[in-house]
Amino acid sequence: MRIGRLENRQLGGVLAVSVVGIGCNNFGRRLDADGTARVVGAALDAGINFFDTADVYSQGESERVTGKALKEFAKRHEIVIATKVNGAMGSDPNNRGLSRKHILDGIDQSLKRLGVDYVDLYQIHRPSPETDIDDTLGALSDLVHAGKIRYAGCSTFPAHQVVESHWVAERRGRERFRTEQPQYSILARGIEADLLPVCRQYGIGVLSWSPLA
Repeated sequence: MRIGRLENRQLGGVLAVSVVGIGCNNFGRRLDADGTARVVGAALDAGINFFDTADVYSQGESERVTGKALKEFAKRHEIVIATKVNGAMGSDPNNRGLSRKHILDGIDQSLKRLGVDYVDLYQIHRPSPETDIDDTLGALSDLVHAGKIRYAGCSTFPAHQVVESHWVAERRGRERFRTEQPQYSILARGIEADLLPVCRQYGIGVLSWSPLA
């Protein structure tokens, strides 16, 4: 299946992505593997190259069916795959959160489910107040250096935590967040006051979730 034409934009100054991306929350839940394949195929035909999932979406099933569909319809270098980590993936208290242990274990499981050697964007699904941000950034930096992820991002971080993460990355020599994924729509516009200006200041790409509310 040939990938079509659609406007691309530079995300976080590092990745060229289609202006429209596919959120994979319903893959493996409302849509089974066949339904997911039909959506992925149509998206690729429309020129969409960005697919965003998470380990907790249907407890890994979204990653599995997304990875299977992408492998069927596209070459790896033609697509940008994003996934996320933080949510509980079982009853083990260490199988959740943003500790070094969970991040390193989590990426290996996500790569296995997706059927790929690396993801283009690995996002912190939610902030974790109980974890030192330097521990989290240190683990993400090691994953970049190991070639398991290309870039790191965050999701639903308030502006002050984005600034803190940038400050820590700069002073500790860590990889910094290249993207932030906030809720943003005509009905949810709170990020316009502080988060969007911070992202602009630091060159952080913005990926809105629930844009249709």
